[in-house]
Amino acid sequence: MVVDTLDNLEKYVSLNPLFADVVKFIKDNDLSKLEDGKHFIKESNLFVNITTAHGKSEEDAVLETHRKMIDIQIPLDNEETYGYTPLADLPEVEYNEAKDVTKYPGVKAQTLVTCKPGQFAIFWPQDGHQPCIGSGDIHKAIFKIKN
Repeated sequence: MVVDTLDNLEKYVSLNPLFADVVKFIKDNDLSKLEDGKHFIKESNLFVNITTAHGKSEEDAVLETHRKMIDIQIPLDNEETYGYTPLADLPEVEYNEAKDVTKYPGVKAQTLVTCKPGQFAIFWPQDGHQPCIGSGDIHKAIFKIKN
């Protein structure tokens, strides 16, 4: 997991060949003005979901992992807290291949981190993450990058 400011996102492009395309897309687009929904950048290898999630309590938010995709999550207008637990510390649970997600309901995260607008969190397949912890609506961008 990485948490940083958007000003530093370009420093991470060496970690995945598609990260440079994420940086370019952010420079070329005002994420807060994009319509809700899926915006394809490099077909199914790289896209961004723009969504408004209703903030949840830590107890109601669910930990998840992805096997095929990396997430870069960016809150756009409200802070968002993420729970984190390494995959190695999570129980064996059924993987949904069609949605590329494993959900861990009832599992409490080991660590919490809060991102404000202008910050981001990167979650790799080995990172259990619990998004949408917060109050009110959270307008956000979720970049999905093929691992």
